[in-house]
Amino acid sequence: MAGNLLARSVHDLSAAAWFGGSLMGAIGLNGAAAEARDPAERTRLSSLGWMKWAPVQTAAFATHLIADVAIAWENKGRIAKQDGVGVNTIYKTAVTLAGAAVTLYAGTLGKQVEKMADEGARGATEPRAGASKELQAAQKQLKLLQFAIPAFAAWVIVLGAKHGEMQRPKNVLKGLR
Repeated sequence: MAGNLLARSVHDLSAAAWFGGSLMGAIGLNGAAAEARDPAERTRLSSLGWMKWAPVQTAAFATHLIADVAIAWENKGRIAKQDGVGVNTIYKTAVTLAGAAVTLYAGTLGKQVEKMADEGARGATEPRAGASKELQAAQKQLKLLQFAIPAFAAWVIVLGAKHGEMQRPKNVLKGLR
């Protein structure tokens, strides 16, 4: 079997971890934390869960990028010669980096929210009336980003599937320059 099974597997599994972890966090973790009886516990518990996930997320990103490089190296000829592969590679790289930046920014906002946990909240991403402007702003941004992050991850997965489809023999022959 020619190719790079290990790199492809790591690539797909790390993207799946990014997608699944971020979606579970947004729905499961933040949803469960919103049920805490003490309003101050809502943001604290959510922050604790996200902090425990952060090392896994970081490892997933790192291994994903390493796998990306290995796959690109293995396919450098196709990237250069097959119509559409180079453009899709650049596009997928841009989406991956943008998603990583959004994820990093969300982590920064999460740390801000965690520092203000004593103010209490309606939920992990829902400010309560009377909360400081800083907490309200951070939570409102996190409310949007918690679903933007799995959308980026899903986009990366779909673009990876497109790369796979471009390797079908009929598509390779059609796309050779």
